[in-house]
Amino acid sequence: MDLAFAQKVLVKAGVRFDCGLKPSEFDRIERAFGFGFPPDLREFLSLGLPISRSWAGWRATEEGDIRERMAWPLEGMCFDIEHNGFWLTEWGEKPGDLNAAFDIARLEVGRAPALIPIFGHRYLPAEPYTTGNPVFSVYQTDVIYYGVDLLDYFQNEFRYYFGRPSHALTGTPRTIPFWSRLVS
Repeated sequence: MDLAFAQKVLVKAGVRFDCGLKPSEFDRIERAFGFGFPPDLREFLSLGLPISRSWAGWRATEEGDIRERMAWPLEGMCFDIEHNGFWLTEWGEKPGDLNAAFDIARLEVGRAPALIPIFGHRYLPAEPYTTGNPVFSVYQTDVIYYGVDLLDYFQNEFRYYFGRPSHALTGTPRTIPFWSRLVS
């Protein structure tokens, strides 16, 4: 299965597409947000840009939606630090001051590969810059693999249309620094 076929299935699932992103649009987006689209996501978005509700609005004139989506994982983590006692042991002792704890979380997330929003709270890491990065579902610190790669993700998210009876990974996802640690 390839990405062009996946888009045809997504159309049957009700996803609306606009013409794909052009090289100049990719360049503008990557400069604005400080990451590079991995090759498979770049190919998918160049074939056609999803414009239905819950999809990342890469062509929108307002950058606010993308910035909010990119901030969502850190904001959720800070919520869990404050309200649910979340803290990773490798960060050392948790500071008593909440703002200091947030600063550490901000620093650690800043060191991690950027998460590129795809659909809702599903993200593809920008690094490594190669095909086959897993897709994560991120809701606060509840992080799971939603696909071993982009195609597997589409088959899980829109499983009925792909004939998949349930959410199931088709292999072992690539380990992504920091984010895969949250899965475990």
